[in-house]
Amino acid sequence: MARVFLPSGLSHLTDPDAIEIDAPRVLELLQVLARRYPDLAAILPTMAIAIDGEIFNDADFMPLSGDSEVHLVPRVAGGCAIT
Repeated sequence: MARVFLPSGLSHLTDPDAIEIDAPRVLELLQVLARRYPDLAAILPTMAIAIDGEIFNDADFMPLSGDSEVHLVPRVAGGCAIT
């Protein structure tokens, strides 16, 4: 099962610090999270996904293995440099 880690600011919406979910892809993992923790449903689309240390902005169809670590992280907005 994939282990899911949430930012500390969202940990109050779930039971444990790390959640284990059996899902073949990120899309199914997010669906299970939304069903299990309805308060997360609106927040999940705003998060970037890191799978085993690599960050993805559009990770829905990325495959997961039984030992994957999935971290939900706030997206970082870019800016422009003023010169």
